[in-house]
Amino acid sequence: MVLIGIAVLVLTGCAPVLDRALMDQGAREFQLSHLVETPEVFKDHLFILGGLIVETKLIEKGSQIEALYVPVNASGYLKDDQRYQGRFLALFPKSQGLLDPLIYKKGREITFAGDFLELRKGKIDDMEYTYPVFVIRQVYLWDEYRYYNYYWPGYYPGYYPYYYPYSYRSPYLYDPWMRPYPGPYWPPPW
Repeated sequence: MVLIGIAVLVLTGCAPVLDRALMDQGAREFQLSHLVETPEVFKDHLFILGGLIVETKLIEKGSQIEALYVPVNASGYLKDDQRYQGRFLALFPKSQGLLDPLIYKKGREITFAGDFLELRKGKIDDMEYTYPVFVIRQVYLWDEYRYYNYYWPGYYPGYYPYYYPYSYRSPYLYDPWMRPYPGPYWPPPW
């Protein structure tokens, strides 16, 4: 029984976030600058992109997402890569539904399969910018990060309990007065 549970966890732990057929067809290893330089070569090609949403808005033809590009791995999971290569626009056709801007809001992470459509001129603040534009075939919205405070399970003699905000992105421990210090070593520096 335990072996079956472990097998299920292993098999579902690496499952792709999008349809396997799309993942196999789409290009994942590319740079947005190549699309901007030679758009005619890549027209109507399928790409698998990850992104950090900058803005989502409803337009006449459906929904439009502006996002920072983040490369993805073979399963569609965003790579922990802080070298953003630029921004892109992703269009979700009205015939497939709408992407609500309250759900697909700034800061959320997405992975999608989309066909390269064109380049579009736009602005980031006052700067002119050329956006690669994709038409979304399938989209996956990642869960939001949530932080939970709880007591550290152990006590060290002479020290009070410590809180740890439960998130793999936080390298800090917090004392009961919520003062951070870079853990994980005990005791705190003061």
